[in-house]
Amino acid sequence: MSTAEEFRTEVRGWLRAHLTGEFASLRGRGGPGREHEAFPERLAWERHMAAEGWTCVGWPEEYGGRGATLEQQVAFHEEYALADAPARVGHIGEQLLGPTLIAFGTPEQRRRFLAPIAAVEELWCQGYSEPDAGSDLAGVRTRAVRDGDAWVVTGQKTWTSLAHLADWCFVLARTEPGSTRRTGLSYLLVSLDQPGVDIRPVTQLTGTSEFNEVYFDGARTRAAHLVGAPGDGWRVAMATLGFERGVSTLGLQIGFRRELESLIDLAARNGAAADPLIRDRLARAWTGLEIIRCNALRMLDGAAAGAPGPEASIGKIYWATWHRALGELAMDVCGADGMLAAGAPYELTDWQRLYLFSRADTVYAGTNEIQRDIIAERVLGLPREARP
Repeated sequence: MSTAEEFRTEVRGWLRAHLTGEFASLRGRGGPGREHEAFPERLAWERHMAAEGWTCVGWPEEYGGRGATLEQQVAFHEEYALADAPARVGHIGEQLLGPTLIAFGTPEQRRRFLAPIAAVEELWCQGYSEPDAGSDLAGVRTRAVRDGDAWVVTGQKTWTSLAHLADWCFVLARTEPGSTRRTGLSYLLVSLDQPGVDIRPVTQLTGTSEFNEVYFDGARTRAAHLVGAPGDGWRVAMATLGFERGVSTLGLQIGFRRELESLIDLAARNGAAADPLIRDRLARAWTGLEIIRCNALRMLDGAAAGAPGPEASIGKIYWATWHRALGELAMDVCGADGMLAAGAPYELTDWQRLYLFSRADTVYAGTNEIQRDIIAERVLGLPREARP
């Protein structure tokens, strides 16, 4: 097997050779607040990656991956971000569900679902949050009832990222009547292309609709599409969240670095850098970015053992808070121009979009408040917060 640096060179060379021609215009397209950008073209790009063996690089070879080491995975995600390659469209299946099925799925589930994820033939979304169970995920009310060889799902999920583009959803549902909190939950794989599923996009401050409400009204899925044992959904769901905090966050912080460097350049050009307070905040942002990287690398110890542990919440709360503050700093660097639109159709600038969408960073994938609870209770061993 090649070393991490040899692998990095291979990744860099492949991206340089292939992010050209019809794909050249995709550089920098997509991502948070911009998932609507060139989606069909980005899907075609990712399927091209799959055909060349560059999706799911960290998966074992027997499941369609490259069996890349942790260091090689870091190299891949960093080089992908450094190349300004387009935002991935299949990342929920690749980074969240795929590792979950490898860890907890049955052989039949792995055969059925892993290959289409690796080939980017089936896209996935995450059915966790509900109107009354967002941050408090243990309050899930969506229910599933066994009916012969199927589960019948009824309930509502919200803030479901990219559901309007997905083929399947992994759903946390209550399968034991009368159960409460973390007991009685199950982890189901549900097709979205069926009667009884209604997907309604949620328009955000940015004017885009990455998030959705998903209504299940008697939707059905095979009994064999339950991951883990009935009632064991909480454990499986927490593992999925751990994978979400995994190695791909190294690419995320490179995107942050590009944003910060662009903001520093803007401050120098428009004179904002002459303000000592702005200079101080830019310097603090640079220091914070280094801390984000150190946190990400430290958390990878958990990834090496399988799924990152609760310590991964430290990294999430830090980068989310940092990125939200960067959006606020961007508006101060822009000054009055940050409040203006060029005219019809009143498209947002990159800085305006950053400011508006980064407000959600401290909410999605676990609010800051919930991350603090996890750190206090599961990392520091402090007494559990009183709950009704």
